[in-house]
Amino acid sequence: MTTANSRTADHPIDALFLERWSPRAFTGEAVPQADLMTMIEAARWAPSGYNSQPWRFVYGLRDTPAWEALFGLLVPFNQGWVKNAGALVFLASNGMMNTPDGLKPSYSASFDAGTASALFQLQAVKMGWHAHGMTGFDHERAPAALNLPPHHRVEAAFAVGRKADPASLPEETRARETPNGRHPLADFVFEGGFPPREA
Repeated sequence: MTTANSRTADHPIDALFLERWSPRAFTGEAVPQADLMTMIEAARWAPSGYNSQPWRFVYGLRDTPAWEALFGLLVPFNQGWVKNAGALVFLASNGMMNTPDGLKPSYSASFDAGTASALFQLQAVKMGWHAHGMTGFDHERAPAALNLPPHHRVEAAFAVGRKADPASLPEETRARETPNGRHPLADFVFEGGFPPREA
């Protein structure tokens, strides 16, 4: 199966998975709040350990004070292209969860938040938007800037927008503006256990 963006799957999957990628060229069109809430609604239905739902979303829509605050947390390279996105979203996870035995650390909080992020991104693509995840933000300032509660961790930031012509990007960034491939399954799928390590 090959999609319009020239990605090819080795086994039959829905084209949506191949259409999801992380562009940096955005049109500058603002993301309507209703559209962003639909993307986050999709994320809400992700599975999680003990149904703890540890994901937390902080967002800013383009040309709002919230956007400016979140944009200021990004590293300069990311600010260079995120400036044309339509929304900024920070994803955090709650490292504690309620269990039948009381409040306990969550082994899978980051994993569960990552699952929610995948659903968020897929819903964005289904609606004609794209989300580009990044960890290029000020990790030291972000917790205070986001008013992060105790036991929470900032996992990633996402720029959301309509894909634009790569020619709108600076030359050094333009060369990277293409959907990339993936390792073959044989590199990371093992029946019964990992292969023996060489001595």
